[in-house]
Amino acid sequence: MSLLVCRNWLLEATSTRLRIPSPWRRSRRFAFPTAAFVRPSFLGRRRCQGPRFQVPGVKMLSHINRYTSSSDPLQRLCHGGTKKKLVVSVQRSESIVRKTKCTFWGIEVAETLNWQGWCLGREFTKHLSLRNVCLKPQKLKFRPPTTRFFITIFPQPIILSPGMSITLPIIFRPLEKKEYEDSILFEKQEGEFSVALHAKLPHLDLLFPDSIQLPACAVHDYTEASFTMYNDGDLLTCFSWEVPSPFSLLPTRGILDPGEKCTMKVIFQPVVALVYDVSAICNFGDTREKKAIRLKAVAKYPHLLVNVPEDSCEDAQLQNFRDVLSFGSVAVGSTVEKYVDIFNVSVVSAPFTIDRSKEGAHRDPVFSCDIVQATAPARGSSVIPFHFSPHTVGMKSVDYFTVSPCGNNTHSVLKVTGSCKGPEVFFQHPFVYFSCINLGEYLIQPLEMTNSSDVPAYYQFDIDCKQSVFSIDSPCGILDGMSTITLKVTFQPTHPIICHRRVACLIHHQDPLFLDLIGTCHTETTSPVILTLKHLTRYRTHMARGLTFFSPDILGTMLKEGKLLVDENGALTLPPEILEDKSPEEYPNIEPMVEYFHDGVSSDFTMFPPHVSLSIKEFDFGCCAKLREVEPLPLCVTNHTKGKITVIWTKKTDSPFQVIPESCDIPPLKTMDFRVTFQPPQLNSLYASELEGFAFYKVLRHYSNIEESVTMCPSWSLTIRLCGHTFQPGRQHFIPRYTMDCHEAFPPVCRSTTTYRSMLFCNVGSTAINFHMDREKCPAVLVKPSCGSVAPGTHQIFLLSTCPVDTSTQHHMLSLHLNFCSSFTKEIHLKSRAEPLVLLLESDGNLYFRPTCVGTFSSRTFTIKNCTRLPMLFRWKIQQLDKKLLSVQPAEGMILPNEALAQTWTFTPSEQTKYLLRSWVTVWREQELLDDKTTQSIRYVLRVIGEGSFGTLTAQDEQVDVGSILVGSTQSCEVTLFNNGACSLQYILSVEQMVTGPCDPEEVASDPLAITLDHYKGTVAARGKIFLQATLKPTRPLHYSWIVSYAISTPKATTPLGEKQSVCCVTATGIYPSICITDACGTGSARGISKLHLWRLFSLETLNQYLEREPTPQELTFRVPTRHSIERIPSVYTPVMLDFNFGAAPIGCMPSVVVLMLQNNGMIPVNWAFLFPADQTIDMEYWAESAEFDPNELHQMRIQDNQLFTVFPKAGKLLPGEEQTINLTHRHDFIGTDRLPVLLKVSHGREILLNFIGVTLNPERRYIHFTSTTHIFTPIAIGTYDPPKQIYEMYNGGATTVVYEIQVDALMKVQEENFHHTVFVCLNPKGEIGPGLTAHTEWIFSPLEARMYSVEVPIHILEGDSALINFQGIGFDPHVMGETAQFDKMVSPATTPGSAKLTVPGLTVYLSQPRICLGNIPVYSKCSRLFFLNNASENEAVVFAWHTETSNAMVILNITPESGIVQPGESIQCILTLHASESPCFYNADLICEIFTQHPLDQYEKELKEWETEKARQAVEFTITEKDLNTKKNPKESLKGVSNSLESTKFCKMLTEVQKYKTLPPIKNIQAPNPPASRSERMHLRNKDTSRLWAKPEPPKPFLMHLGVTARSHSIDDFLANFPDDLPQYFLSRQIKGKAARTHATDKVSPSRSKIKRQPIKSQNWPELESCTEEEAQLVTDMLSTVIKGLLEETQFQEAVIRSLAEPTPYFCQLWSEESAKQKHSPGGTTTTTPTSEFSQNNRLENEDSGGETSAARSSDAHESLSVIIRKEQFREQKEYIIRMPAFANLTEMVLANAIQNIMVEASRGEMVLTARPRVIALPPPYSQKGISPAVSMLKPSVIQSPAVPSVSFMSEIKDSVGQRHIVLPS
Repeated sequence: MSLLVCRNWLLEATSTRLRIPSPWRRSRRFAFPTAAFVRPSFLGRRRCQGPRFQVPGVKMLSHINRYTSSSDPLQRLCHGGTKKKLVVSVQRSESIVRKTKCTFWGIEVAETLNWQGWCLGREFTKHLSLRNVCLKPQKLKFRPPTTRFFITIFPQPIILSPGMSITLPIIFRPLEKKEYEDSILFEKQEGEFSVALHAKLPHLDLLFPDSIQLPACAVHDYTEASFTMYNDGDLLTCFSWEVPSPFSLLPTRGILDPGEKCTMKVIFQPVVALVYDVSAICNFGDTREKKAIRLKAVAKYPHLLVNVPEDSCEDAQLQNFRDVLSFGSVAVGSTVEKYVDIFNVSVVSAPFTIDRSKEGAHRDPVFSCDIVQATAPARGSSVIPFHFSPHTVGMKSVDYFTVSPCGNNTHSVLKVTGSCKGPEVFFQHPFVYFSCINLGEYLIQPLEMTNSSDVPAYYQFDIDCKQSVFSIDSPCGILDGMSTITLKVTFQPTHPIICHRRVACLIHHQDPLFLDLIGTCHTETTSPVILTLKHLTRYRTHMARGLTFFSPDILGTMLKEGKLLVDENGALTLPPEILEDKSPEEYPNIEPMVEYFHDGVSSDFTMFPPHVSLSIKEFDFGCCAKLREVEPLPLCVTNHTKGKITVIWTKKTDSPFQVIPESCDIPPLKTMDFRVTFQPPQLNSLYASELEGFAFYKVLRHYSNIEESVTMCPSWSLTIRLCGHTFQPGRQHFIPRYTMDCHEAFPPVCRSTTTYRSMLFCNVGSTAINFHMDREKCPAVLVKPSCGSVAPGTHQIFLLSTCPVDTSTQHHMLSLHLNFCSSFTKEIHLKSRAEPLVLLLESDGNLYFRPTCVGTFSSRTFTIKNCTRLPMLFRWKIQQLDKKLLSVQPAEGMILPNEALAQTWTFTPSEQTKYLLRSWVTVWREQELLDDKTTQSIRYVLRVIGEGSFGTLTAQDEQVDVGSILVGSTQSCEVTLFNNGACSLQYILSVEQMVTGPCDPEEVASDPLAITLDHYKGTVAARGKIFLQATLKPTRPLHYSWIVSYAISTPKATTPLGEKQSVCCVTATGIYPSICITDACGTGSARGISKLHLWRLFSLETLNQYLEREPTPQELTFRVPTRHSIERIPSVYTPVMLDFNFGAAPIGCMPSVVVLMLQNNGMIPVNWAFLFPADQTIDMEYWAESAEFDPNELHQMRIQDNQLFTVFPKAGKLLPGEEQTINLTHRHDFIGTDRLPVLLKVSHGREILLNFIGVTLNPERRYIHFTSTTHIFTPIAIGTYDPPKQIYEMYNGGATTVVYEIQVDALMKVQEENFHHTVFVCLNPKGEIGPGLTAHTEWIFSPLEARMYSVEVPIHILEGDSALINFQGIGFDPHVMGETAQFDKMVSPATTPGSAKLTVPGLTVYLSQPRICLGNIPVYSKCSRLFFLNNASENEAVVFAWHTETSNAMVILNITPESGIVQPGESIQCILTLHASESPCFYNADLICEIFTQHPLDQYEKELKEWETEKARQAVEFTITEKDLNTKKNPKESLKGVSNSLESTKFCKMLTEVQKYKTLPPIKNIQAPNPPASRSERMHLRNKDTSRLWAKPEPPKPFLMHLGVTARSHSIDDFLANFPDDLPQYFLSRQIKGKAARTHATDKVSPSRSKIKRQPIKSQNWPELESCTEEEAQLVTDMLSTVIKGLLEETQFQEAVIRSLAEPTPYFCQLWSEESAKQKHSPGGTTTTTPTSEFSQNNRLENEDSGGETSAARSSDAHESLSVIIRKEQFREQKEYIIRMPAFANLTEMVLANAIQNIMVEASRGEMVLTARPRVIALPPPYSQKGISPAVSMLKPSVIQSPAVPSVSFMSEIKDSVGQRHIVLPS
């Protein structure tokens, strides 16, 4: 069993295909090889690692390594695509999932078998393995493939034991090169499953993502991303990319084997900041197939900011100045590092570069930044180190670095500053005094040397302690910072003389210090004067005064003789007469470097003439290998004084150098020769020494020779440096090991100024180093000491000096010879430069000021830069006349080296002109004194260009209307002010407020400003604009006007504030929220109420008036709806209360629903709410509530708990102009009158208390609902001959018919009081009103006086409650009231504005005009109006039927069509026609249209037909036992419906005919119950089959739509008197009187005409045909037939017909001409006819006569007989009679009305544009080459040949007033 399992596993692993998921496809198919070594083409189709099957004993192919060429596309790209044997291992890194297999009822099988790589003419076999994976045997069958291309074994049952598998071979035999699909179906007892067979063709396909989003990148930077491209095809594929800029792909081309992949790199390098979304096209394959990938990236400009930490700023308190990096004071020779943050505020990484300023090429690079390029991360920072390495003590350095992001679009400048500090060494006492000692003794004195700086100091005393009487224990060393050392100075004289030596202490990076060593030596025989410090001080004063060249004895004699005097300091001085009033000279303060170098030896300059001089100061004996043959050096000593001196040399026995003789006297001004001997003790050694000697006046040898101590003179020290060596030729000299510290550049100085530099030479070896400085190549540089020896471990300090005279850089080279060997020579490179006075002015010395307003000033920054290495002083000079116009800060100061100083210049023009001013700046060095006449200063000229100008401010909108603002709220508006001038303006704004409207001016004047500006002062740039933000807060509902004015601020002018000028006016209107009721309609039990009556019931006109008023302060107690009361009946804060009367209805009927259209007629959004009492009370805890309730509270609680009154929605928000419908519902659940106070609250506005009133009646109660107990008639002018009739309406709110009677006794009483003049007359005081209907009672109010009449009239209701109504009327005198008389008032005071689309809920039909007002019309007039019935439904047709009968007998109304069908989304036109009666009256009719939907009607007709069929069947089959068969049925029940639309139309017409004169159905039909059946009858009925009982279908209830018609008719005289221009617009019907009389008589036959069925009124245009009999009709038909037959046989009639057919088509000027306009204004409504045939005949005769013809026919026409003239006259009179006939006028009116109606219908449908421009088509000229005008072609040929003059006259008759030519048809 295990062997079989292994075999099946092996077959499955080696023969099946696997399905492997791919990231680009749902599944991919791969072929797995059967051996480890297969063909490369087959291996190329493998994509991933094969599956691993863990089966013991079987080696599975889980991994294959390929070694092929061109595996890597990058390698192929490099080798040009040629295949080479490269050892490139391509391992499939993608994980392979197990082949997709499915298990069907325990059978595991592959889902599909795929054949790939097949070809024609061969067979390809694959094996399908089925394995039983369940624990029970499986039995199944299979069906072979249906096509002949896939073949398998013959079908047979298959039985598989648990774990067993079977393999089915499937052979594929292709015949065509196409793809094949088939399947094998397997059947089991549980069901069926199939395995799909697919044979696919090789295809090309590359897989890569559809799009790739690259990271955001900075401009000129680059970013990259990568994606994997995979060859999903079966062929070797070459690819190449086409990539738009700024993208690039690598590699751009390559080759991929099947299943191979490569990684593509996308590089994005933008140059413009944009959002990039481009497509890269990949072309692959031989057919160059294309596939695109979308490359998305965003490029942005980087923005970098330099931020210096606070501790590195020059002033940490200046938080906004963070771009200056200060290193502070740094020790010379050291390097300090500080960091700067480069902030990247953009969202992309920003590469940047750091560059030093290119200006000043000669400056020392003391600042450095090792990082030249870096990248700042997005929203991050990069820390950059900067270094400062100063090398010149005391120099302040300034430099600038520029941080530029890639692309150099922007840059940030970093300023770096620093100063160099060195050691600060000083002596506690600059002298060491040894007093006097005896010969042979020595004395040691301490010397304290302090370094006050933290910089270590290298020091060296310039003295050879071994060869001098003075010695220091540590002549050289290092003094640490902030430390003090004590040196020991020893005095050991060799001769009894005065010893004084001034020793220089050399300090690296510091000027030398000088130390005076003073001592005296005595012997028993020789005792010179003891030298003191006081003597030394006097000596220096005497030296400055030139007295030291005289010996002390001479000075003593001169003092005795009075030639010298002693000053206050004890020093000798010349007498005043010799000084000539000059002060005596004092010893100057000599700089150490000058004193050190200017000794007369190293340089040719000396501060004072020498007293004694040596001929040689330094000497090199050279090589003295022969120790005994060294020749002595001759030395000359010269005495420059006027006294004898003695020279004594200090002799050291161990010194190889000696001076012979040791002492000698030198006469005054004489020279003595000495010899210097060199006796080296050994060979191959180095020798160097400094010999010391003292020269002094000989008289000083004994103190007795000095009479005056003031004449005491110290000794002069003499030194000579000697060196030599004894190295034998060819012997290696000592190798020097040393270090040097010397900066190559001398400190900067001015021209011809000496500069100094120190150099440190350290001997780090173990042997001494002899040095000699050679100045032959560089004589301009002085070096001290120039020769000497450096002991091991010590150092030598050199001082260098030069005096540059040129501003160009001078290079120097010193040769330092070491150890007397040329190979050890060190070349020292130095450079120096004289710094010139160079100042760089910005913009080449031009300073431009923008145009400046006169009286103000403008400032700008101007930069000057010191381009040298020395600080310089500057001073600006402005001419005296220009000082009022120009100023600068700072005007003088110092500029550091390489520093750019920003100065502020201020320009203040005094007049409107252009200025060209000149100023100059003088610069000089700090060491020099400013003198304009000297050449040490330089002046730079600055040209200042400016302009004085004026400007004004203008507003973009001079009138800014903010509109309406809620009172108490704020609203902002923006006012844009423009400066049209060329200069910037400083302005000051002010506002003036004006309030208009109905208000108290004095009260309003004290109101504060209702406007606030965001600023009142500011500056606007030239030709710029400012945005002024104004905040408005009106406090009253008035019109506000704010005049914004400005004044130009000129602080520098004589008037600091200019004239005030208005710039704009801001207007606003303070308003309260405003809403109104625009329309109302009723449904449910209120559907029978007309809109006008509903308007009165709800007092909507009064409500709108109240809503238009301002809210009272009490109403604004709570501005928004809130719960504020703890009482059950909340307190009311409004004084306004109205009734919302829902009318009356029987109990149990449908609720009375009133739909109100609420509109926001204001300009601001409105929040509104209907607040019931429960909505205003605060919810209390149960313990806090009162247990006692009064009747009102109980009544309101009952209403609210049972929801008898509901409002939906109760609250809402309306935008300006927005409308919303509100449903007010009253449920009739309890008999009685329901009252509920509801508060209508408008947020921040009015609140009105609405008293909801509804009456619920007993069904049997007779009740008329009176809206009010007072009725006011329309005012009537006194003296009116025929006052109009007026209407008083009464509404029956009950379910039964009400009979009423108006008691006229009170009217008679008023008549008696007014001289028996009938003031009030009721024309129909009795009548009845159907349920849910309204009765119109006719009244005539005829006032006798101009006053108010009032009468209380009782109205009795039969079996009901009577009412007492107060009727009032006002009579007025039109002569007194004039134009204020309300004569043209058309209807009652209540008005109902129309919202055409407000309909009953659930009804999709609406009228284009819900109310038609005909206005003032004359009596007898016929008025028509066109309106449309629109069906807004998209899928439901409606059927309509109009009821035009009214209770007013005077009104004759017709609507055409009366019934019909309106398809979905369509509309139908309806025409309303009113025939005014002969009496003036007010017309107020409410027409009702019943609306049925098509589908319920069809359903009702279908059910009714089935019911009638069943009823007929039951009538035949069963015995009828009903007792009400003889009862008269409703005519509606006998109607039968039809299914199609035509039959529906017929049904509607039938329904209209039946219901036309029937009153509206009651709100609820009360059907009488059948009498109770007997017990036998009940038993009989119970035994019947209940399935045969079938109730008769109920017809659908129609929707009711109301159309209100109002008009007022006037008598002809009154109409002409008041509306004279309007009479021609009306058509006066002449037949209305008789017909109206008949109608009136018919209506008076029965007072209950609302229930009488009348026939429909036929067309009134044919009144004669209404009463004709059948015989009369036949007679008329016979007569007309004879006449028509005769016409057809007449020849002239046939010719006339032929001529008419030959006439061309007429052209018209689109419906209008002046003639038609004239006809329109004709009084009788008639029209003038066109020229008749007689006119044409006359013209024709005239033309023939003018033609000169002589025919007989023309002669007979010329002599017309008298009978013809009489006949023509009779014809004319007959025509005029016909025109005046009423029938003709009626016919004309009917034709014109129909034409106009057709035009309006076409215009409504879009078939015609009434506002289009008229098109006039002119005819060609009467005589053209192509033909003759049709009008002329009707004339005879003779007329055409006649002269043209008569023809032109004829043509002129057929032109209209505008000169257009038209065709006139002859009759």
